[in-house]
Amino acid sequence: MWLKKNGLYVLLGVSVVLAILGVSTANFIFKSGTAGMGILVILILYTQFKKSAKDTWMILGAFFFSIIGDWFLSHMNGDSLMFVKGIALFFLAHLGYLLYALFNGRIKGMFTVILLVAYLVFFFLVLYPTFTDVPLMIASLVYLLISCFSLGAAMGMKGDPTAKRSFIFGVVLIIFSDTIIAFKEFVDYHTFDFLITPTYYLAHIFITFSLIKRFESNVPITK
Repeated sequence: MWLKKNGLYVLLGVSVVLAILGVSTANFIFKSGTAGMGILVILILYTQFKKSAKDTWMILGAFFFSIIGDWFLSHMNGDSLMFVKGIALFFLAHLGYLLYALFNGRIKGMFTVILLVAYLVFFFLVLYPTFTDVPLMIASLVYLLISCFSLGAAMGMKGDPTAKRSFIFGVVLIIFSDTIIAFKEFVDYHTFDFLITPTYYLAHIFITFSLIKRFESNVPITK
């Protein structure tokens, strides 16, 4: 007898392997592996829970845009326009996380305000003086705002506690990775560059795990 949910955990394990390969190689197939496996898990869940899993398409879209955005950032070679396009796609990814969280709860107001103030101070004191490209500055600011709102919405989610905590941690890891990228690209600070990709891939794994936990108790048993 085989539990279908165990099959989903196998796919999650494959995501971990792909994450390791993505960190240790330059192969874009591996680099997009965690988001790709997340998409596969969502499609499997959707075949089982069409009515209750409609909101998971928001995460599927987020993973899809993350893959494309990652391609732009991986191939920008100092081209600021490529960087802006990458930020725009990651903005859409965060929009997916935000909408998914709002479908499953409400935004945590005070937490979001405090987070916004902290990151706006960081933006205007640390990043803003380094900008010479106005479109890049605007894109970075807008992206910062949606990142704060997506985490604020994640904090207000309802439902399975483990699923909620995993989703929150996933969004936190994305913001953490993005913050290191900001230091790298705009401040020329490289001490923590090695954490950018591991935290980014780990974020996809935790968000995928969150979706599995949400539906785990209802996954049918097949022989």
